[in-house]
Amino acid sequence: MSNEMNNQEQPLIEVKHLKQYFDINTGFFQTKPLKAVDDISFSIREGETLGLVGESGCGKTTAGRSILHLYKPTAGEIIYRGKKIATKSDIREFRKKATMVFQDPYSSLDPRMTVADIIGEPLDIHKMYSSQEERRERILSLMEHVGLNSEHAARYAHEFSGGQRQRVGIARALAVRPDFIVCDEPVSALDVSIQAQVINMFDELQEKMNLTYLFIAHDLLVVRHISDRIAVMYLGHMVELADADAIYERPLHPYTKALISAVPVPDPKVAKANKRISLTGEIPSPLNTPSGCPFHTRCPYATDLCKEAVPVFEEIEKGRFVACHRAKEINS
Repeated sequence: MSNEMNNQEQPLIEVKHLKQYFDINTGFFQTKPLKAVDDISFSIREGETLGLVGESGCGKTTAGRSILHLYKPTAGEIIYRGKKIATKSDIREFRKKATMVFQDPYSSLDPRMTVADIIGEPLDIHKMYSSQEERRERILSLMEHVGLNSEHAARYAHEFSGGQRQRVGIARALAVRPDFIVCDEPVSALDVSIQAQVINMFDELQEKMNLTYLFIAHDLLVVRHISDRIAVMYLGHMVELADADAIYERPLHPYTKALISAVPVPDPKVAKANKRISLTGEIPSPLNTPSGCPFHTRCPYATDLCKEAVPVFEEIEKGRFVACHRAKEINS
């Protein structure tokens, strides 16, 4: 993880008012926008890991893909090292510096390509070698970085275990020597015993290569281990952002409180003393988001104001952002 950094320095990545809507056909030639990501803003400093957490369907993966322009954002700005990513050439240059590790190592690797060709594909696309010999050396060096042997190079993805396949995916992401990697639930499809190895590898690679991560996950223990700061999403909105320890020790948003209370604790006495917060009601559909605060339908603290007005995502303590009308009141 990164050292404490000066807050005044320019962030590596800035996301401003990002929206990602998908038009869904509702019949009779009518469409309705599904608001997968609805006006989120945050920044990531160079060398840090920002964890992005929330329930399935909250828009985490869509946010990660929109930042890399794998989906064209509906609205908002992505700024890399102070420069807005706008034109096709901007996106092409940005993709040399920003890559992605996908969630499923089974479907994200082409079964007809050898491991060497999978890892070498980004080098081919961006023409990042001057000879076949240099290409081969780069591929073998990348394989070594992620703990694969040179004899694995001629094999196909289906010959590997899930953990090894994810290592191939990580080597592919590192091929262009990126600054920034979006890690989209990179360990959720792996056995628990393998998860720790892959997480430790992410840590080591970050130190060696000065990488910056957006680490998307729903496992809060994994996120706490690797993240410097954590952002919490609910129904396309960002509801809280703070240092990882602060989020765990003193969550301020009612939704974050419920998430943290559900994290399993290995000590039975502590687990018994912890009160788990059960949320009532169903998660609303992003096709029919509630008026006002998106969380008000399940929130034990909701008032009439919460039903009417969307809370502002604002800094209520130093480095601590919350979107809740009553955050100060319920945490005082």
